[in-house]
Amino acid sequence: MVFDSIFSLPFYLASILGVHWLGRPLITTEAYQSTISEHNLFRHAENLFAFAQIGGANTRSAGSIGHNATVDYIKSQLDSTGFYDTYLQHFTYTYSVGNATFLVGDTSYDTGYFSYGPAGRASAPLTVVSNFGCVKDDFPVEVAGRIALISRGNCPFSDKVALSGAAGAVGAIIYNNQDGPLGSATLSSATNPLGPYVPAGGIPGRDGKALVAAVQSGQEVIGKLHVIATVENRKTANVVATTKSGDHDNIVALGGHTDSVPQGPGINDNGSGSMAVLELALQLPRFKINNAVRFGFWAGEEFGLLGAKYYAEHLSEEERSKIALYLNFDMLASPNFGYFIYDGDGSAFGVAGPPGSGHIEKTFQDFFKASDLKAVPTKFDGRSDYAPFFNTGIPAGGLLTGAEEIKDGEGVAQWGGEAGVAYDDCYHQACDTLDNLNVTAWVQNTKGAAHAVATYSKSLEGIPRLVEERNPTKGITPVNAPQVV
Repeated sequence: MVFDSIFSLPFYLASILGVHWLGRPLITTEAYQSTISEHNLFRHAENLFAFAQIGGANTRSAGSIGHNATVDYIKSQLDSTGFYDTYLQHFTYTYSVGNATFLVGDTSYDTGYFSYGPAGRASAPLTVVSNFGCVKDDFPVEVAGRIALISRGNCPFSDKVALSGAAGAVGAIIYNNQDGPLGSATLSSATNPLGPYVPAGGIPGRDGKALVAAVQSGQEVIGKLHVIATVENRKTANVVATTKSGDHDNIVALGGHTDSVPQGPGINDNGSGSMAVLELALQLPRFKINNAVRFGFWAGEEFGLLGAKYYAEHLSEEERSKIALYLNFDMLASPNFGYFIYDGDGSAFGVAGPPGSGHIEKTFQDFFKASDLKAVPTKFDGRSDYAPFFNTGIPAGGLLTGAEEIKDGEGVAQWGGEAGVAYDDCYHQACDTLDNLNVTAWVQNTKGAAHAVATYSKSLEGIPRLVEERNPTKGITPVNAPQVV
């Protein structure tokens, strides 16, 4: 494992002597982009993978040994520059890990576990729930003592599972609203006021639709659901680093989550995003900046954006007002990638970010256009760490390369790759290893991030700075998101 800093000894000595502000050129996008290399990014990924293998765990889930090593690595790298004020922000959260199996007859289905869901067994007939299972009236009387079969959509998974319990069901199976797998997902919290959780699992849409058709044809379809789960409190930490230089009343913030799901090492999700952010932080001391830059490395994202929420909720009004914008980077190297930019102005999906978010989107669009690459908008759906900033009125944006969604022919025409396959076929799985990285996309997206940081650390023209101009926006919450990316 390699833990060395990128900095030469002369630069390091200058930094600790406090003279690293002298003689640096004002940042430009071209110069900052030129510092990004495949070698450095991949070196970080190798270290993260090594951390995941400590004790044979193959995970960097928040609070684990592998994640603690990740946090230590990030902070030590940042501290070695002498360019930042850094600190660890500790918090406690409820950890959950488990697996689910679901059978009908001799047929075993690809079943995902819902984090925070209880352990248990259920063997009972399936009953189809009306609509999306988001209100009490969707659940027929006969679901009591049976397994509820529910479509994904319109409300959080936790509401569907809690309402199943309130209706007397002994289990819940939620099927995807697309043909593909639903995958691992989260109930976001250990309880829900709508009702008691019951053992639950998620299955592919094609399988769910077939089971619905069988039940509606009059067949008695007996399901067998078995959930093994552990739920416990764990301690973890965010890493926050702010440049000592630049205007601290106008802070450019960016970040990505450092934890993986319990099921794998998380090298694309989100080693790619968090290490892009780290590499940007390690290269920034080469330059003079006008506005301060803050780098956030969030823990507990996979359990409901916990680290970013904790950070945002503990900001004073004064500190919140100093953050000019937030840039999020989550999954930048998906193997069957696409280039996606959050729809800041809402023109594509009707969900606009706080005022200024459209300017961020345009900044990223300009980068890809200049690079002669196609990039398309993606919806603010609350699935990643931008949501807590978005919800406090801070302009937000970011990049990603796709998760469990299936790439179609249009995507292949735009970016190459394979149609009918997920952008990341190892999403939230043990195979999210070093071999799961598209390094070309990773470098390109990191340069895109560098462009945005260079742009805004130099000037915030186009970004509203008065709080009353930033706040009039409706917040977002994750709606049926898979265990958040």
